[in-house]
Amino acid sequence: MKSKTIKFRDPVVENVVDKFISRSDFGFEKYGQSMHNERITKQKDLAGYLNDIQEELMDAILYIQAAREELAEDKPKPEAFRPPHPSDAENILGVNSPLPGEELEYGTPV
Repeated sequence: MKSKTIKFRDPVVENVVDKFISRSDFGFEKYGQSMHNERITKQKDLAGYLNDIQEELMDAILYIQAAREELAEDKPKPEAFRPPHPSDAENILGVNSPLPGEELEYGTPV
């Protein structure tokens, strides 16, 4: 087994590398060999690797869909966007709004 010291400037990258190492360790325990050994001993050919990729990507699509459904269940639906009506222009532009610190009294012209 090879050892190397890596200095990370980005903790996100470090977390991903840690996951790769953990995943490699898991695969080695499960299959008893590294992916490199599987490749150089021709235990799997290119078609086998392509099949594995396809299956993993199909699983990824299912995980994305499940996550979207989780989000949809956890979050209320946003109201549909309604563009402002021209009659709302005074309120939007603050034309009739008091200045900071001023208060409007009922019946006072603005």
